[in-house]
Order: sequence, then C-alpha cells, then structure tokens
Amino acid sequence: MTDQARREIGQAKAGDAGEVLQAGVAALRTNLAEEALPLLAEAVQTHPDDAWLWQLKGLLHRTAEDLAPAVEALSTAAALAPADAFIAHSLACATIEAGLPAVDAFERALALAPGEEAPLLGLAESHLVEGETGRAVALLEDRLGRDPSWLQGHLTLARMRTSRGAPRAATAGFERALAAMPGAVPLWVAYLQLLYQSERYEEIPAMVARARAAAGAQRDFDAAEAVATAELGEIEAADPLFDALRPSGDMTLAVPYVRHLLRAGRPERAGETAAAALKQAPQPILWSYLSAAWRLTGDPRWQWLEGDPGFVGIYDLAERLPPLDALADRLRALHKATHQPLHQSVRGGTQTEGHLFKRIEPEIRALRRAVVEAVEAHVARLPPRDPGHPLLGPARSPIRFASAWSVRLAGGGRHANHVHPGGWLSSALYVALPEAPESGPPGAGWLTLGEISDLDLGLPPLARIEPRPGRLVLFPSTMWHGTVPFESGERLTVAFDVATPVG
Repeated sequence: MTDQARREIGQAKAGDAGEVLQAGVAALRTNLAEEALPLLAEAVQTHPDDAWLWQLKGLLHRTAEDLAPAVEALSTAAALAPADAFIAHSLACATIEAGLPAVDAFERALALAPGEEAPLLGLAESHLVEGETGRAVALLEDRLGRDPSWLQGHLTLARMRTSRGAPRAATAGFERALAAMPGAVPLWVAYLQLLYQSERYEEIPAMVARARAAAGAQRDFDAAEAVATAELGEIEAADPLFDALRPSGDMTLAVPYVRHLLRAGRPERAGETAAAALKQAPQPILWSYLSAAWRLTGDPRWQWLEGDPGFVGIYDLAERLPPLDALADRLRALHKATHQPLHQSVRGGTQTEGHLFKRIEPEIRALRRAVVEAVEAHVARLPPRDPGHPLLGPARSPIRFASAWSVRLAGGGRHANHVHPGGWLSSALYVALPEAPESGPPGAGWLTLGEISDLDLGLPPLARIEPRPGRLVLFPSTMWHGTVPFESGERLTVAFDVATPVG
C-alpha cells in the first residue's frame, strides 16, 4: 500500500486537482504526509480557489505535526467553503492542537453540525483550556440532560472534574443517568470502568451488586467483580471468579488475568497466558507482563526482550534545548489542572492536556526539534530489525509522536510504575528539578526502569537513572518505569511517546 501511494504521489500532476486529491488521501492513509506536501503546495497555487485542496494540505501538515501551516491552510479552506462542516471541524481541531484559542472555531463547527458529538466535545475542551471550567461542564451537562445514555460525555465530564479537583463528583453524572435509565447496561459498564480507572476498587463489588439488581446478570458485571477483587489483593476470592469467566481466549480479560496470576505467585502460568494472548490479538502491554513472568522464572528470553543496554538511551540536551528557564515558564503556564489526572501515573501533581508537541509556541517547536534529533540518533543505534520484537520489529521512520505532555510534581510527588502501551519509545525529559538538599536522600526523584511495585513481585529495577536539567531518557514503551518520591520543591518534566512507525 505504501509503495502504491508513493507511485500516486510521484505521478500526480499539480494541474490535475483530481489526481492530487487522490494522491494526498493515499498519503494520509500511509503516513507519507511529508512526501505529498510539495505536491499540495504546487497544487494550491495552481488551483487557489479549490477548498478541498487547501483542506488536504492542512490535514497533511497536521499529520506531519506542523500545526502553524495546518491552521493557515485550513483557514483558507474554511473561507472558501464556509458552509462545509467537515472543513470547519478540521480547522477547529488544528486550532486547539496548535495551542490557539479555539472556542470560536468550535462554535462555528457545532453550528454547522449541531447534532454531532465531536464538535461539542471540542468546544467543551476549548473552554476548559481557556480556564472556563464552568462553561465546559455546563455544555456537557446540558447535552447529558437531553441524552443521558451518552457514554463519551459522561467519561469526558468525569475526567474534567477529576483534574479540576472534584474527583468524588466525577460519578454524579452516572448516578443521575442511571436513576432515569436503571436498566441501561452500557451505563453500568462505563460507570464500573470509571471506578476502575479511578482506582476505587473497593467500591466496585457493591456497584456490581447494584448493577445486577437493576439490569440483571451480565458477563461484564462478573468481569468487573473479578478484576476488582484481584486488584484488592484477595487472591483466593478472585480465583473462582476468574475461573467462572473462563478467561483464556478472552482478550478483554487477558491483562487483568495475567496481573492476577503474577500477583498470586504463578509466573509460569502468567507467562503462558500472556504469550498465548499475544498470538491471538497483539496487545503491546502484554509484553510488559511477559517480561515480568520471564524474569521471575529465569527464562533467558527476558534478556532478548529488554535486556540489551542499547534499548535505553541517556542524552544530555541542555545545549540543544531552548533556555530551560524560558521553557519551564512556558510549561508552567500550560498546567491548568489543579489535581492529578484520571487513569494516569501522576501522583501528587498535574499533567498538561492535549498533544504538547503540536503546539506552535517557539519554545515548544525548538524543544520538539531537539527531541526529534535525539530520537533519530537513538533509533539509528538500535540493533537490526527483529520481526518478533516489539521494539526492533517495526520500521525506523518517520519519527512521529503518539502523544506528548508535561508533568509538574510537588513535594512527595512521584510516578507510579507503569507502561505506555500506545507508544514505541517512551521518555522522560527533565526541565526543572529541586536542589539536592530539598529533594531528599540520595536517590530521591530518580527514574527506575523495570520495577513493578504494585504487584509486589520482588523484582528489582533494571536501572536507576539520576535526573538532571536538560537530560532526556529514552526507553521501550513496553518497559516498566516510575519514579522515587522526592521531599520538596518542584519537578517539571516533559514526556512523550514515539508512535510506532508503519512501513
């Protein structure tokens, strides 16, 4: 498919708008945005009144994570086709991703498609990032009042309330909806999912009982009870619950069941279950648990999976980054949340919203350029491709980012041990750190790799890495990582996931 797209890009004539559109769409589908952009640049000069060509040019820039020209091209498209809802929504999305005020853009998109959920969610998000939390919440509550079955609305509202300091109010919308629709199984399942993401495991069994009384017996309710019981460490009680579900072959239960087996001291069975699940429907996070099982059983394959020292890179980039004080000020201004986010590793701090590396501020663009250079150098040093390996199997380019964000921790803050199943390479880049006396004893605030503390497996870290301002640490996204708490001061970092290259 990629080769065919390259042929279409190479053969398309800028004067033929139809050929250009076909080639550009193929480029979007095959991650070849940069290769198609010169063709689009020539085509819009030849056809300056073609809104769809300008739209496509903007989408290609957006895919290439270059949002300033994306917004410019999409603005031109919107001016040429002011009644086109798709173009309006594309412009609004690019505007908020660029870090620009986007309320007006999403209001226009919503006016053109008043029944659509996506522009409404975007409008709520744009109010949130502008500090208008009340307006964001009111928009969602109004829609939920008219459609209490809207699951994405409930979950988005819960996330907003959690990060803005009202985690116990996050479930209020579900309670109201279920009072009106007590037999709605999807609402109960989403509610249970929210409790799980909030690590409120102790509340789940009682909620399952309520769900069964209102909506009858459901496999999803049984699964929620089994998973919560296991996460509470009640191994003997969880065993029959999982057995009744026959979890082998159920991909929705693969990860929680493997976690249960590891916690229960059955690493051989955990490894077999994870390996079988990976063959059926690859879930990158299963590699993380398979590594733990192999380490516990002494299986040398863990060395193949994550034991190569070259998988981890430590790069001191201070001289290649924008001035760290200016970068720190820019990042602090983006921390609008007041509490740790839902279902993330942050403990005792805040996390920025949106894709940091798509923003257009000069400090962020300079940061991204330095990071791309470091990632490209790291990837060039990796061992040869190995089709069966989660890190070494994929292609090595282009370098794109699945996500990027900043974390600001206060005294006592840390990252719980976790992995990033949506990435290929993950990272920690240190921007501001406490002075040594206030950070605490030796090792406070350090990054640990390979430790899985919440399962009490007794596996020591594979590495401990000292943070320094301007230091970037790269490691496989399947590798467990977390941080040691520090005593006081501020710890300001940037983190990102490199997207798995396709090709």
